[in-house]
Amino acid sequence: MSLAESLLVVCSMWRRRCGCGLQLSPLYLLLLALLLLLLLSGHTQPGSGRHIPRASRQHGQFPPQHTALELIPSDSFSDDQFIVATARAARPRSRRRVYRLLRGARRTQDPRDGSKPLQLKPAPPERQLERQGLETRGFNELVSERISLHRRPPEVRHPLCLQQEYSQNLPTASIIICFHNEAWSTLLRTVNSVMDTAPKKFLKEIILVDDLSDQGHLKAALSEYISKLDGVKLIRSNKRLGVIGGRMLGAARATGDVLIFMDSHCECHNGWLEPLLDRIANDRTRVVSPVIDVIDWKTFQYYHSVDLQRGVFNWNLDFHWEPIPEYEQKWRKSPTSPIQSPAVSGGVLGINRNYFQNIGEYDPAMVMWGTENVELSLRVWLCGGSLEVVPCSRVGHVYRKHLYSLPGEESVVKNKIRVAEVWLDSFKEIFYKRDTPAYLLRKTEVPDCIERLQLRQRLSCKNFHWFLTNVYPELSMPEDKSRYSGAARQRFLLHNIGTGYCAGYQTKWSTGGHPVALAPCSGNGNQHFEYNSFKEIQFGAIVKFCIDVRNEQIVLQNCHRGNKMESEQQWDMQKSGEIIHVSTGKCIEAIKNGTSKDLFLRQCNKYTTQQLWRLETVTVMNKR
Repeated sequence: MSLAESLLVVCSMWRRRCGCGLQLSPLYLLLLALLLLLLLSGHTQPGSGRHIPRASRQHGQFPPQHTALELIPSDSFSDDQFIVATARAARPRSRRRVYRLLRGARRTQDPRDGSKPLQLKPAPPERQLERQGLETRGFNELVSERISLHRRPPEVRHPLCLQQEYSQNLPTASIIICFHNEAWSTLLRTVNSVMDTAPKKFLKEIILVDDLSDQGHLKAALSEYISKLDGVKLIRSNKRLGVIGGRMLGAARATGDVLIFMDSHCECHNGWLEPLLDRIANDRTRVVSPVIDVIDWKTFQYYHSVDLQRGVFNWNLDFHWEPIPEYEQKWRKSPTSPIQSPAVSGGVLGINRNYFQNIGEYDPAMVMWGTENVELSLRVWLCGGSLEVVPCSRVGHVYRKHLYSLPGEESVVKNKIRVAEVWLDSFKEIFYKRDTPAYLLRKTEVPDCIERLQLRQRLSCKNFHWFLTNVYPELSMPEDKSRYSGAARQRFLLHNIGTGYCAGYQTKWSTGGHPVALAPCSGNGNQHFEYNSFKEIQFGAIVKFCIDVRNEQIVLQNCHRGNKMESEQQWDMQKSGEIIHVSTGKCIEAIKNGTSKDLFLRQCNKYTTQQLWRLETVTVMNKR
């Protein structure tokens, strides 16, 4: 097509578009002039009317595009898109590229003169969208959007679960789903999943708590969507509450007999609700959890748990799952029998509404999110209730990518400190030793736990030692690596678990024969000890003394190595925390003696925390 023909096509398309004579504004004349210039440079060589010969793409040249102006019919897009598409088409592009450019066109406002120039902004490729989803959600949002909002997980329950029959007089449930900037697909899939699987007879309501979301799709569009669903309420908070505050807000508005707290990225199985309600109906002090299966954050594939597990936590107060111990397996009469669990996950749990209020709800001084499930678990066990995982109830949960972390990590540390101060008693020293951020923060900020301690007293709650003995004996005392290495310069503090103090020698270091006593842990040299391959616990740098026994009291004496009294100064350091006297088989125990706290030998008792010690390594630098 010649240059004149090309210009004719442009003009005719313009007439057909505007339905008038060819009266062009200066802006359009300028664009047409630019088009002519591009046509002249793109179709011919200087000084020649011949076309550029076809060249190899590897040399950076493209073949002439005689169909460059064969565009989409002008009726299918607006004037501004038409002008831009025509100008771009003058350059050698494929038709597919032109269509893609048109789809990506975006209008922007120029603040200088009020005109509206166009900027072509190609749509983000799928890989970029996936990356954006991972950064903002912690999962592949693009894949989630392609999945039906009514997807049903595969049937993975034990066959005996399908034979279970439940009473028709079960309590009603309020499902509370708190969210902040949740993806549209996962949030609504959660809501629809509950509605599709929970019997209407037992489903009192679904309460959505919007924790001050600021993304557009969670505003008017969500309100309109929810308004068409029966039994679904939407509560919007006017300040940021976090998971803990959001759930408490939802619980305050709930009217069902049982509260089911659920994360906003879950999918429920058929028959998931009835087993939970049945266990609570038989005992209102039970807090129950379904088996929580994994929905892969990348593919959204559903992976069910083959081996049943229970919820636990470590000395860092971090929740995790572990296999059911053998004694628990023997106690269970059937694969469908509930599993007693030291802790429950925060993702999905059920609790009687009145019991939740009477036991103190969530700790209102805990902020945002994190460790609230551990705190609730400890409180329930210590104050007369119990926790169970119910095998016949299954709910899938999207576990976010492990590199993704929610904001507010300091809030989690503060929450852990509150748990330690209220519920761990003297065992909190183990936690502080294991969690350095908490240890440092506790030194600068002392939490006000008076109200929760009063709640503990009012509920006549047991101590944490009872929990270790009766609920979670597997939570063993932690080991410190290389604490028994016997290295010449390996020193440590003897930290007593029961009292929270450290052993030390306050008398003049060059003089032996005096008692070893407890004092606040300072890390000073008068609290430094060494344990060697001769099973001696030594004290002192220049003059060495050994821990010995005199009338059952722990004292420092000159070391007896090599003589017949050597065994009197030998000690076995147990991994469980006891320090056993080799000669007598007794343990070192901290005993308050008037105003002082001295150390004595007593019959070993694993339930006495005053006999439990933690060795805190001290690094000693050799002076040159």
